[in-house]
This record gives sequence, structure tokens and C-alpha cells, in this order.
Amino acid sequence: MNETATGPVPAIELRATTKRFRTPSGGVHTAIRDLSMTVAPGEFCAVVGPTGCGKSTTLSLVSGLERPGSGQALIHGEPVTGIDRRVGFMFQTDAVFPWKSVLDNVAAGPQFRGTARKDAVESARDWLRRVGLAGFEDRLPHQLSGGMRKRVALAQTLINEPEILLMDEPFSALDVQTRQIVQDELLALWELTRPAVVFVTHDLEEAIALADKVVVLTVGPGTVKDAFRIDLPRPRKVQEVRFHPHFVAVYERIWRSLRDEVQLAYERTAGTTAAPGGPGEPGPPADTRTGDAVGTGQNLTDATKGHHH
Repeated sequence: MNETATGPVPAIELRATTKRFRTPSGGVHTAIRDLSMTVAPGEFCAVVGPTGCGKSTTLSLVSGLERPGSGQALIHGEPVTGIDRRVGFMFQTDAVFPWKSVLDNVAAGPQFRGTARKDAVESARDWLRRVGLAGFEDRLPHQLSGGMRKRVALAQTLINEPEILLMDEPFSALDVQTRQIVQDELLALWELTRPAVVFVTHDLEEAIALADKVVVLTVGPGTVKDAFRIDLPRPRKVQEVRFHPHFVAVYERIWRSLRDEVQLAYERTAGTTAAPGGPGEPGPPADTRTGDAVGTGQNLTDATKGHHH
């Protein structure tokens, strides 16, 4: 394991990263500002925050799809300079070839990376079995239900054995019952190899049920407001963990941090509050916000601290 003087090298690190985009009108939109966070090897980190706070931008910087305007994105201590083979990315929408069979879709990744077709197909069959799709190899994507397509997406992503797994609201389109089933499948598969995960979601219950750590981002330009350690036992079943004595206490602590940001975002969309850093208003620096703001994500709040059952 790579180590620094202070301990193991993080699997993922963002150091004071800022990302700006040019708007169609010619202006500049700051998606994230001075955002710093780390994810340890094998850690499952969920990221929550209001709409437009830069959650997806954060994933893009880690994946190499985008580069920060300032600051650094690092994987295992090395700067991200482009798409990294060690990183798997699962999007909100399906990333499939609609004309290819389920088997060929799952085998496509290893083949693209140079694996012989015979070996890629054999591995794809194994992964389809793991996600409960044995017998559906010859189906086309449109012949599958939403939950089955998400299982295909899991197989597509995990077949490449990523050391880092980035997930951008992957289950948001599923109904509640199907979502819980697929969440459990994700956790079971993750337990096998324990890649470092960054899981973006709007669903705080989902974040707590899945993660070891929940990071709360501020209203945009996004930066880290708080990070909470989720001290719930593993292995977990999503439906069962919601009834754990600590779950409600954890939810309440994180929601208190998140609530003000959600309210600010709502007021902005209603036109009642100007965005910090917008025209005519410089706005406060991210690290002077109220609410125990933190700039690095290093000093974690134990989300269950102070609650005894």
C-alpha cells in the first residue's frame, strides 16, 4: 500500500479544486470553488447536496472527463491527466449499444481494453450470472425492465475490475422496490473487491444506507460543508439498515447540515436570493459560511456521536 508520512495515500483526493464553465451567453459559471475531499482505498463515499451544487462536476474531475481550472485531482497520489483505466463510471442513463445483445454489451469493455473476444465473453457470462441475469444473454436492452438494465450497467462497470467506482445517481429512475433490490446487489458486489466509491445522490436515505461516509456540499459554487462517518454495521441490507437504532439519528444530523443548502438553492430558483459570486455580489468565501463548514473533508463528524440506545 502506498503511504505518506501521515498514513495511506487516499484513493481519491481533490485539493482546493475550482471549475468554471463558459455559459451560452458568454458569461462564466463557477460549478465548484475550492473543493477539497478525500476517499480512502476501499471506502464508500456518498455525496449529497442541492441541485446545481457541482456533484456531477466533482465526478468529472476525478474521472478525467474534465480538468480543474485550479487545484488538483489525484488518484492514488498521482495527478489525473486524462481518462484512467483504473476508474469505472456508472451514469444516470444507460450506456449501452441498443443493437447489441446484453452479453455483447457487457463484453464490449474488456474487448475495447484488448482482451480476446473469447475471454471477454466468458467473463461477461460470469458477471451476468453474478447480477442475476443468467439466461438473458441474448436479449436486447429494450427487452429488459429498468431494474434489469441497471444490472447490465453494474456488470458493464464491474467487469473491468475498477479500483475506483464513480456513480452519478445511477438508480434515481427506478421505483422504490426495484431500487432497493439493485442497491443490495451493488453492496454485495462491492464487498467482493472493495473499490473506492464516490456515489452521487439526491436521496439522503440512500446515501446513509450505502456509504461509510457522507459528504455534504454547499449550494453552488459547491464546496465541502461537512463530512459524516456512517457507523452502521456491514454487511448491510438496505431495507434492514433503515430500522437500525442509529439510522434516524444519523439522518437527523446530516439533514440539519443539508437543509439550509437545499433552502438556499430553492430560494435561488425562485429568484429571491442572488448566487454568491454573482454579478454585483462577491459573496463570502466558502470557508466562512455558517454551519461548521469544513474545507477539506478530513475532519469527519461521527454521525452517531452523542446518541445512545
